[in-house]
Formats: sequence, C-alpha cells, structure tokens
Amino acid sequence: MTSYLPGLPSFGQPPVIRRLLSYKKAQDEDDPEQKWSEKAVKSLVKKLKKTGGLQELEKAITSHGGQTTSCVTIPRSLDGRLQVSHKKGLPHVIYCRLWRWPDLQNHHELQAIDTCQFAYNLRRDDVCINPYHYMRVESPVLPPVLVPNNLQNIPAACSPPYPDEPTHSPENVTFPDNVTFHQNDHYSTSSYFPDTPSPVTPVTYSASDDCRTNGLDGSPGPSNMGSVSGVSSPFSSASVLSPTSLSPQAADAYADAQLVTYCEPACWCSVSYYEMKNRVGEVFNASKPTLTIDGYTDPSSAERFCLGLLSNIHRDPVIEQTRRHIGKGVKLTYVGGEVFAECTCDKSIFVQSQNGNMRNGWHPTTVCKIPPGCYMKIFNNQEFANLLLRSVSEGYESVYQLTQMCTIRISFVKGWGAEYRRPAITSTPCWIEIHLNGPLQWLDKVLTRMRAPSETQVHSNT
Repeated sequence: MTSYLPGLPSFGQPPVIRRLLSYKKAQDEDDPEQKWSEKAVKSLVKKLKKTGGLQELEKAITSHGGQTTSCVTIPRSLDGRLQVSHKKGLPHVIYCRLWRWPDLQNHHELQAIDTCQFAYNLRRDDVCINPYHYMRVESPVLPPVLVPNNLQNIPAACSPPYPDEPTHSPENVTFPDNVTFHQNDHYSTSSYFPDTPSPVTPVTYSASDDCRTNGLDGSPGPSNMGSVSGVSSPFSSASVLSPTSLSPQAADAYADAQLVTYCEPACWCSVSYYEMKNRVGEVFNASKPTLTIDGYTDPSSAERFCLGLLSNIHRDPVIEQTRRHIGKGVKLTYVGGEVFAECTCDKSIFVQSQNGNMRNGWHPTTVCKIPPGCYMKIFNNQEFANLLLRSVSEGYESVYQLTQMCTIRISFVKGWGAEYRRPAITSTPCWIEIHLNGPLQWLDKVLTRMRAPSETQVHSNT
C-alpha cells in the first residue's frame, strides 16, 4: 500500500519543496533515498521556476492524473541523463519513480501517452517529466495454444520456422545495422522498430486457476492482448487456430484438442557462465525483472550475477585477461513480455538470439555485436506465441525446434563467427547461456500433449 513519507523536515525549505516532497510515494517509512529525493526535488524546482511549470506539476500530482495537464519540461542534457548529487539517471524515470511508481526499474517500463509532445523518446531539446504523461508497460496476456492430441492425420505443412544449425561459422552484424549509435541511454526502441499493429489476433479467455498470468511485479495483465512493436517478419504469419480453419483431416485431429496457456514462472530466466567449453559455477536463476551479469564480486544480490567470484583451475592467461574487461558487463531487462540486452561494459558484447535475428531479417544463427552503451531487444513473448501457434499445426518436430529460440548466448569482449578467428562460441574465453524459463515451460506443456508422428519414432530395431 502506498503512503506518504512522514516526518519530512519543515524548516529551511521553501513551501513548494515541502509540498512536493509530501506527495512522494514511498515503499516504507524509513526510505534510505530520502536525502537524495530532496535534492532531486530541489533541482527540479530550480529548473521549473525558469519555465513556469511548477503549478502544472502540482496540479498533475495532486489530482493523480484526474485533470488534464500539459507537458512539464526541463532542458535535455547532452547524454539525456540528469545528474543529482552523485547519481545519474533518466529524468522521466527519476520523477515517475518519485511520484508514481517507487518500484520502477528503468525506462523500458515506461511509455508516453499520445498527447505528450516532449516525451523522452522523441529526443527533443526539452524533456517532459510530468509523471502522469507516462504509462507503466504491462505484460500482455498471451493467447492460449489449441493443441491436438493426435497429429497422425494432419498433412505435412510448410518448413520449420527456421532452418537447422549451419555447419559453417555464423554470420556477423553490428546492431543497429546502418543506424547511428546512441550512447548512455540516449536512444529508444522505437527508433529501430516502428510501431505496427499486433500480428496476433486479440483473444480473451479465462486462465485456469492454477496458472498465474501476472507480471513479475504482481500486477494483473490486461484482459486481452495489446499491440506489439515490430517490423514485417516471419512472426506475422501466425493466427489463432481453430478446427473450422483447418482441413477435414486436421479438424478431426483437433476434435479433442486442449487449450494450453502461458504461465509466468517465479524465475524468468536461468543463466550459466562458461569459459571456453567448460561451465564455471552454478546456474543463476533471475527472479527480478532486471539482471546485471558483471565481473565483480557481490555474492548476495538477487539483481546481479557476479562472475568475479567464480574460480576455475583450468583458467588460462587469455581467459584471465578477458575477465578483467567484463567490468559492468551486460544488463538484461524483462518487461512487458520483452527481453532487452544492454552492453554496460567498456567493451562490446556479442549476442546470438534467434528471435531477435528473425525480427531484423537476419539468419537465425547470426551473431550480433552490440557496442558499449547500446541495447537490443532479444526476445518478444508475443512473437514467440505467433510461431508456436503456427508450429503446432506443422507437427511435433516443428514445435520442438522452437526450444532453440528459448536459448540466447552472449560472449564478452571476444566475438565469434565468419568475421572472427573463433568459429564457435565455445572458442571464446568468457560467455553466458540464457534459458528463458517461461517460453520453455510453455513448450514443455505443449509437447507433452502432442504425440510424435509414428514415422519419426525410434524403435529398438532401427
């Protein structure tokens, strides 16, 4: 339950600052960030006195968005971030966290309303920090998959959603291809993926009692699916299957079909760390929406997987040298049914994501170089749902191949592929493998309800 901070200092502060601080949303009464919050409000008041936006800001906060308010703007800095005391952050994130969502993690969780003329992602000279000009991105409800129990009578469909693993080294690209890089969070996903209608038909259904469809923060999802950002891709060919849209033979197979729904797991991904071909340390299970994999040594954080702690008696000088450059590593963010990978270290990272590759029209095994300060969307649940819906009609093997899409590999500092001397990721000194638990568990439930075609079954005499 949200409460206002009690006991705020009342002496030595102008009334407007005291009022704005009294509106601050707090997770508990002993907020360790209170002093920093006071400095953030003082800094904002100083800026807004020059633009005359104080009254509009108070109006928005006190009415809780109930009254229409205009943009409340401050000048945009060179790198897009605002420095308050010793900390830097994106201005709209700072003040949305202050007055609306104390648990807000980053800018991926925010989307500007349509009427905001100075939204952060528009990259204008001024930035709107009106907390009620932004919405919290919610995880969409994915459509259930209609799974037949008998696929024997379904005729062979088209080819699998992506080809088999090539025998040669994967191709290499740099993301975003042919687009100027934006440093230090001064970029937005919409710059690379223009908004298009959702390729999945919205479906309203009741989830089973034993399946949670809430996001990681416990917020309920919408009753039906919303739009998804993306470009024309193989994902757009899927539709919700029903017996009436199939051939008579296939309709018979779907007569006793079951609906299989997506459930959000407690840990959205599992991360394993490797040095060359050897796995080092235990698997890290991510329960928080943001996970940083870095080269430091914190042993207890739920939001950090620190590789600096891990030892390996077979570690050679090349691995040792590479580990020194991991630094701040890579930040993974899971929000709104999408996974982002951001390079937060001083050296590039190299990502192999079949979901991200297909969205950009690259070969599924392509290795993408992400320079420091840049990020890429590496997985989208809605796009995966489209492929799953289509693959079910193509048979057991087509569905099973989607397990490859649920695994993402990232190497630090050193790349691999056709343009590098290392042909495979197992030749790189330091790399991680990410398993997306939600999609994998969904595939598991679908596959256990499907019977493999008899011609592909293995017998003792084969």
